[in-house]
Amino acid sequence: MIINSFEFLLFFIIFFVIYYIPRFDTRYQNLLLLVGSYFFYGYASLKMLPLLIAVTIIFYYLGLAIQKSGDTKKASILTTLGVWSGVGILLYFKYFNFFITSFSELFESFGLQTNWHTFNIIMPLGISFFTFKLISYIIEIHRGHIEADRDFISFAAYVSFFPCILSGPIDRPNSFIPQLSQTRHFDYDMTSDGLRQILWGMFKKMVLADNIAVVVDQVWNSYTAFPSSTLILAAVLYSFQMYTDFSGYSDMAIGVGKILGVKVTPNFNYPFFALNIADYWRRWHMSLTSWLTDYIFMPLNVRFRDWGNWGMIVAIIINLVAVGMWHGDNWTFAAFGLYHGLLFVPLILTGAFFKKNKMKTTYWGLPTFRMALKMLFTFMLVTIGLVIFKAHDVTQAFDYLLSCFGTGILSLPKVQGDTNGTLLFSLLFIIILLVIEWKQRSKEYGLSIDNLSRVKRLGAYSFFLLVIYFFGTDTSSFIYFQF
Repeated sequence: MIINSFEFLLFFIIFFVIYYIPRFDTRYQNLLLLVGSYFFYGYASLKMLPLLIAVTIIFYYLGLAIQKSGDTKKASILTTLGVWSGVGILLYFKYFNFFITSFSELFESFGLQTNWHTFNIIMPLGISFFTFKLISYIIEIHRGHIEADRDFISFAAYVSFFPCILSGPIDRPNSFIPQLSQTRHFDYDMTSDGLRQILWGMFKKMVLADNIAVVVDQVWNSYTAFPSSTLILAAVLYSFQMYTDFSGYSDMAIGVGKILGVKVTPNFNYPFFALNIADYWRRWHMSLTSWLTDYIFMPLNVRFRDWGNWGMIVAIIINLVAVGMWHGDNWTFAAFGLYHGLLFVPLILTGAFFKKNKMKTTYWGLPTFRMALKMLFTFMLVTIGLVIFKAHDVTQAFDYLLSCFGTGILSLPKVQGDTNGTLLFSLLFIIILLVIEWKQRSKEYGLSIDNLSRVKRLGAYSFFLLVIYFFGTDTSSFIYFQF
């Protein structure tokens, strides 16, 4: 039951009606959120529901114990235990087989045979998201930023909140849990805004991401048979596929949250309009980036501060490698993180990292030539990184990138059969996406739908609904479900 499916629509309509029954109070709504979230998660991964419940119970009591211990050595020990428990869960379910395979291959490279075998470990859906919620919860208690939640129902609803459990965003307890302490009443404006965001997310996912995937998969599955121009086009399209797939889910999750009276953490801020790679990471998967910045980069930066700029470089590279490895058990993810970490080096050494980026526009509201070049160069760097991200292994990543500079680089890109039609309207909708998002980003030149007349608003909604109906698909899972 994915968020853009008919099954989810039926589930949510029933849930919505019960959720806003007037005579029920806050605790009832939280209980309903918890039951609905466990039903949603169990529908997707019933075997792993006991794990989610178990770790929720453990961290609930751990948080209470840290709160009770105060600022003592015992509290530090309990916090460290909790952090490593969360990390241990991730290491076991996501990386245990990876470590076995990697060490086995390492020993075999020296001529030493091993009898190590991988295990049939099933990775729980959303484990990277809910474990980060749990870890941040106990850290924030230990730092004194929040108090332990004594209401188990409220805490468990935060951990398992169904719109975000499978692919984020990663909400912090500081902003999310306090929202569950008061009754949510139906709000027409918030619901309308949520529905608009869901519609926009469905357009991004079902019309753009899923159709782009047809072209990208065809090229990647036999990339040696295509000219360099087609490989470059597929790499560029994959950048848009990744963005529209992931941000489309985030939009839908945030929109569902708004309908339920809950504000979910924003996850994207027009990353393809970034002016450099640091600006990009402030705009891409913001809930993960800010999480790792607060809990990994900042402590490392303090520890390495005596090294000056080089200490910051080391901290950023470690942080970005962690970002990459968070995605899964493949050396391509580590290489992806290392690549992005190295891109920060010239920014730090030249001082550009410390400067604020301000977009300069022309009289017509378009970016200046210099700004456009910066955005294009940043997009190119991001696209190269996503080739590494998508590849099956590091060897394939380098082979694909080298093939982009082979024969046919100046020829027109070609795809096979009916995919040409899919390619053409995908490019058209990408242009529509960029125009609308540029308008939204540049609010002084923007098009706020609230400022349109009712007829124009209905026309805009009707257009996107028709586009989704005729060009969209609901058969493809989300890329980030695997993480």
